[in-house]
Amino acid sequence: MAERETAPRVLLLTHSYAPEATPPARRWEAIVQGLVAEGWSVTVLAPGVPGHAARSERGEHGETVLHTRSRRAKAGGRNARFADAVIHAIQSIPLGLAATRPDVVVATVPALPTVVAGRALAVLRRLPLVLEMRDAWPDLARDAGLRSGPLGRLMERIVGGAQRRADLVVTVTAGFAETLRARGIACVETLGNGVALDAIPALPPRDRRPGELHVLYLGNHGESQGLERLVEAAARLRSCAPGVRVRMVGSGTRREGLLALNRRRGEPVEMLDAVHGEVAREHYAWADTVMVCLRPDWASFLHTVPSKTYELLSIGRHVTAQVQGEAAAVVEAAGGGDVVGPTVDDLVAHLEALWADPASTRTTGAARGWVARHADLSTIGHRYAELLSRTVLRRRARSSRPRI
Repeated sequence: MAERETAPRVLLLTHSYAPEATPPARRWEAIVQGLVAEGWSVTVLAPGVPGHAARSERGEHGETVLHTRSRRAKAGGRNARFADAVIHAIQSIPLGLAATRPDVVVATVPALPTVVAGRALAVLRRLPLVLEMRDAWPDLARDAGLRSGPLGRLMERIVGGAQRRADLVVTVTAGFAETLRARGIACVETLGNGVALDAIPALPPRDRRPGELHVLYLGNHGESQGLERLVEAAARLRSCAPGVRVRMVGSGTRREGLLALNRRRGEPVEMLDAVHGEVAREHYAWADTVMVCLRPDWASFLHTVPSKTYELLSIGRHVTAQVQGEAAAVVEAAGGGDVVGPTVDDLVAHLEALWADPASTRTTGAARGWVARHADLSTIGHRYAELLSRTVLRRRARSSRPRI
């Protein structure tokens, strides 16, 4: 950017930030670190965190973090999470208006009410707006059946309108960027998901004996993953591959339903509560193959790469990927595992083959090298700084044009 007396400022509205340990929080913390290194002053508006009383604090990288009084919903379904996001969005507007005037507003989706708050702050303060679409909205809403009814249609109009009016839309996959361009949204850039590699040491190999296989899914137990397939596969594998052990660790809107299904099928899966940090690493160390999965019947998932994918490719474990589209292309390009077809039969056949051949889950470290070249978050913050600078300059150039 052109030289200024003060650092350029960005106001970020997000549904998750440190000290939370979610993939969006880790992504934004890495981006903020890069922005601060590039000379930006960053203010983050994020929901409150249970057990963390601070309303305003200095972040690890020098950013200002303002917490609303909302609390991320730990239980319940869509309605509970949506209500929590609405509370956060409403409270974000007065906090954003009171904050030191920024040069640009960034709002991140999902948590759709954040779009409304970001748009309101950009309009009220006459600032450029950047929307980051972590998911393929509003396409994902159609797939999930959220479009039905007046609220769903209103939500789609809000998201589509915000995308058209934003000064820049950032996507995390190239395919969804092309979809938006085809809809007439000109200013679209792609900055993919990734991981902070220096925070994820590779695990030593686990030498497994013939006749055993440890399968791990660690992550969200929501509607997007289609984890019922893994429970059904585990039940069938007890007869044809009795040495296969399946473990699912996490929480989410489908957790209770999955627990009930697991009980009906004779509890073929060891189901454990969500964990983070060193305890999560202990689960990864136990595993021979780690799962990433998306349900196959939502077309928007052809342009979705779960952020967990890059972490799994980095830790030194074989990856079983029951995904399609861009996510499948990432796993195949990295060479860290196998892409599996969408059905329970496909998953059973794949895991039975891994169980029969202990060498099949050995990894070489090539996948981690691929992540270092293509998905290291340390580089994304610097690229974000360039995009924000161009967006601010473009808005100023438009504002300075003489009106005829």
